[in-house]
Amino acid sequence: MQQLTFLSPGKFEWRDVPAPKLAADTDAIVAPVAVARCDLDLYIAIGAAPYPGPFAFGHETVARVVEAGSASGVRPGDLVVVPFQLSCGRCRNCRRGHTNACEAYPFGAAYGLKPTSKTEFGGALSDLMYVPFADHMLVHLPAGIDPVAAASLSDNIADGWRGVAAPLTERPGAAVLVVGGLARSVGLYAAGAAVALGAGRVLYLDDDAGRRAAAEAMGAVSEPLALAEGRQPGEQFEIVVEAAGTVEALGFAVNSCAPNGYLAGLSIHFGNKTPMPLTAAYLKGLTFHTSRVHSRATFPEALSCMTCGRFHPERVTSRVVPFAEAGEAMTDPGPKIVFTR
Repeated sequence: MQQLTFLSPGKFEWRDVPAPKLAADTDAIVAPVAVARCDLDLYIAIGAAPYPGPFAFGHETVARVVEAGSASGVRPGDLVVVPFQLSCGRCRNCRRGHTNACEAYPFGAAYGLKPTSKTEFGGALSDLMYVPFADHMLVHLPAGIDPVAAASLSDNIADGWRGVAAPLTERPGAAVLVVGGLARSVGLYAAGAAVALGAGRVLYLDDDAGRRAAAEAMGAVSEPLALAEGRQPGEQFEIVVEAAGTVEALGFAVNSCAPNGYLAGLSIHFGNKTPMPLTAAYLKGLTFHTSRVHSRATFPEALSCMTCGRFHPERVTSRVVPFAEAGEAMTDPGPKIVFTR
């Protein structure tokens, strides 16, 4: 079969690799039909994230089942969302909902991201994908949901969703600030999720006019972040999402949190050390959470909100591209590119 392989920044190659085969009755083989470019994929492609190739690429996908074991819970022809992280659904961590650290796999095990676990599990930009523990991993796509709209569910949509869903459950109607930037689509999905979940006010700050327009399409109010022009924290928010990925934005986010507020760090800070105003965070009594998303445990809730018509991640999609052009389009600066077969 054909597989898109990342070689080095700016260099991709379609390679012939062996097609996967079923190994257990809980397995499935799926054919991706819509694959979204993760925010991290862009930075790998341009060399900003130091991930060495070669490895299979792509990990956000909706796929069609082509082969299914007798205990897989799916049948050939089913459209399914495939979590990007490998998890068994049976171990202690999975039962706790910590599906980003399944005990059956090396830490960091994921499709399309071999460097995170040092193990190749294949990628979504391929003719076929092997899905173990399909009875746990795969989630049926409801009728009426466009695979293109749902393609990013398994990572970036879930990532943005978890940044606001839990704190809004604890603080219904709270005002939400999203500081956008590096995590291009994740911040936008967080803003859209906050609107869908009934936040009292959602303000999205970003210096990119295109992303501000997408945030407004999701129902948020948007303004330039303008830290370089001297913007200072003013209004205080109970919930703040930092998706900008800079030291300056992190400090701004801390200082924009109201006392006893919640700060979600959804961007990756790639430096070995990242300065943070911990004195201000301590005095305010902030709760700060940063982590990789628990994909399988998180995205079904976001999918349910899409199905009910309140959450519209498709408004973030900036371009739809055929599979064959994925390598050339990977460095497109838009917030969300979706590749379709």
